Amino acid sequence: MSEEEKTSKEAKASKEVKTSKAGFFKSMKSEFKKCTWPKPEDLVKQSALVLVVSVALGVLISGVDWLIRLGMQALQIVS
Repeated sequence: MSEEEKTSKEAKASKEVKTSKAGFFKSMKSEFKKCTWPKPEDLVKQSALVLVVSVALGVLISGVDWLIRLGMQALQIVS
């Protein structure tokens, strides 16, 4: 590899690191356009599913906690 090629690669690398704020936001905007966003219907369904699963898990954990506390009270470990 010649000295000119090394210098050229180093110059390109330093340019990539030093980008302006405007360039950053332009790049970010173009990346967001590449994303595939969910349809509103899918978003509502997935959000509802997350809420239902979260509530169900909370109820399950509360039930297990209640059973453990009931068992410990039966053994007179906890008042």
